[in-house]
Amino acid sequence: MDNSRLDDDISEEDLRAALKEAKEYIDITENDLKKIYIMARRHARERLATRVLVEQVMTTSVISVAKDTEIREVARLLAENQISGVPVVDRDNRVLGVVTERDILCAVGMGKHHTFKDILKQTLGEPIPRCEKAGTAGEAMTSPAITTTRDTDIKEVARIMDDRRIKRLPVVDNENRIIGIVARADVVKLIAK
Repeated sequence: MDNSRLDDDISEEDLRAALKEAKEYIDITENDLKKIYIMARRHARERLATRVLVEQVMTTSVISVAKDTEIREVARLLAENQISGVPVVDRDNRVLGVVTERDILCAVGMGKHHTFKDILKQTLGEPIPRCEKAGTAGEAMTSPAITTTRDTDIKEVARIMDDRRIKRLPVVDNENRIIGIVARADVVKLIAK
């Protein structure tokens, strides 16, 4: 091996030193290690080139509500803006929780486990089990909110949404202040490109 550099940080000399430092026998030559390293760097570059960060797809104009916002107002905001949930924030824009359509249904007496059929049954006068009613966003919200950051890979966000069965994640800065929101629709748009 010559003493050329493999990248900005690691030289072939570094690789030789690493081979010598290994406490156990490794049946690999310096040339083999160099080939593996070069292939690994290529794979890493390809992976990073296809990486999409939350900040590339998030919505930055976020509709949010305060804890004391009445449930009727939250429902109106969801309906008018054709969204299915909003973050609940404090005076400093720190995320406290999220109110979803499901939370609103529960707030007006429908259990979170109820289906659309249950709503129809209730409308027709049939009794169904109820949950505790809530009058404000703070009483109805799901808390703590599951959040993400601007530098998270969108694949990780999609996994979280799927695992937790949620439709949106507030995007927060390092002080938990809301800076955006990423929704399943954003992920779908990305896939459609």
